[in-house]
This record gives sequence, structure tokens and C-alpha cells, in this order.
Amino acid sequence: MRTLKAIFDFYLDASIHVAVAVISMAGVTFHLLGSSSDVNLLGFIFFSVIVCYNFIKYGVEAYKYLIVSNAYHKIIQLFSFVSFAFAIYFLLQLDEEIWVATVVLGVLSALYAVPLLPRAKNLRNLAGLKIYIVAFVWAGFSVLLPVLDAKMDLDWDFAVTFIQRMLLVLILILPFEIRDMQWDDKSLRTLPQVLGNKNTRRLGIVFTLIFFLLTFLKDHLHQTETLLRAILGIALILVMISKKRMRSKYFVMFWVEAIPIFWFCLFWCAESFF
Repeated sequence: MRTLKAIFDFYLDASIHVAVAVISMAGVTFHLLGSSSDVNLLGFIFFSVIVCYNFIKYGVEAYKYLIVSNAYHKIIQLFSFVSFAFAIYFLLQLDEEIWVATVVLGVLSALYAVPLLPRAKNLRNLAGLKIYIVAFVWAGFSVLLPVLDAKMDLDWDFAVTFIQRMLLVLILILPFEIRDMQWDDKSLRTLPQVLGNKNTRRLGIVFTLIFFLLTFLKDHLHQTETLLRAILGIALILVMISKKRMRSKYFVMFWVEAIPIFWFCLFWCAESFF
């Protein structure tokens, strides 16, 4: 039992779970496009997310995460270096326009943690900006890259889907923001710091409703898209009203981040059995 818990903790601590969540959202985009998933792109997204998140978690935001031992930390570092090598390998299999988009998203991710100029603030420390950067980068990886990979146009439906994906990520971030209130510097002016716990959860519900209603602005709807977005919206609202559970490490790090995986599974089941 202890071994299983150690494996599960590593799965969470090494950002494998969040990487699965991001490729699940990319998988949803491929379903919406009616295109088969590109293994090389999914491999690149998976390993690059691990590298990026571990760099931020155990560098910039290390004060939030309890490392049980130095040896455990080194194992995660080694895993991150191996993931970086795999990310480069998969990136080299992709088209040049994917490289350009990746550079832009990568620069934004880097500036989130590292200041552009000496004595300048990184993007994370600009009051209120943090979650919007994360949402934009996640949407870039899970919507823009699959669309470019499938050689689709950046049209109106793309814009609506991109905004919806940013909203989805913002909603998923809110439980982390609420949990991290006790650690975050007040100068960050996170939404829970500005609005309070209760109003932040209410905002999450409003974002969820907007996320769902934007579906009807699209020119072309996937056959089961409205229903599956409604189910996803219900799951998100249930998270927003789970006040006490947001303080639990496993609720936020596992169950909340599992929502995109659940959403992808809904699409997979709908296309496989209906």
C-alpha cells in the first residue's frame, strides 16, 4: 500500500497528471476537428508540459511544495531532463509552423518565471496577470497547436474554441488559487485575495456558464459537443461549490486536474459507442 501511494505521489509531484490533462484537452480538439490525433504532437505536448511545470513548481514556486527528501527532488529533476530530451525529439518530427508557435508559447512560459531584464518583474509577479498567462499557454498548446498540425484555418470557430479553452483553464485554476491563498504573496493580487473565497467560487460558476453559452456562437458544432460541454459544465460547478474539499491536496491536484481527462473520455465514449 505504501508503495502504491509513493507511485501515486510521484505521478502527481512529477507533473505527469497535469501533462495527461493537457494532452486530453488537445485530444478533445482533434475530436472537434474531426482529425486523427498526431502522436508526435501529443508526445511533444506531454513531455514539454512536464518540463515546464516542474521548472516552475520546484523553482519559482518551490515554497508551496513540500519535498520529502533531496534524493526525491533529484529523481524528479532527472525525470524532467529525460522528458526534455523526449520533448525535443517529438518537436523535431513536427512542421516548422509548430516550431514557431512553440517558441512564442515557450517565451511566455519562460517569462512567467524568469524576468526579461535584470531587476524587472517576471510575468507571474505582475499583479493579477498570472492565471491569464497560464490559461493562454494551455489554450495555445491544446487548441492552436492541434489546429496548426491539422492544417486547419484560424477561423471564427477557432477563435471561439480558443476563448472557451482559456475560460476552462481559468476555471480549473481557481481551486488552486483558493488553496494557495495561505502561501501567495499579497502583491500577486490573485482573484481569491481580491474577491475573497466565496466570490471567487461564484466567479467560477459565471465563467462556467459563459464557457457553455459560447458554444452556440460557433458556425459548426460537433454532433455531441453541446451535450458534452453541458456535462463538463455541471462537473465544474460541482467543483466550485465544494468549499471544504478545495483545501485538500489530492482533491485539487488529482480530481480537479482530472476533469479534462474526464471530458476527453466523454468524447471518446460518444464517438465509440454512439
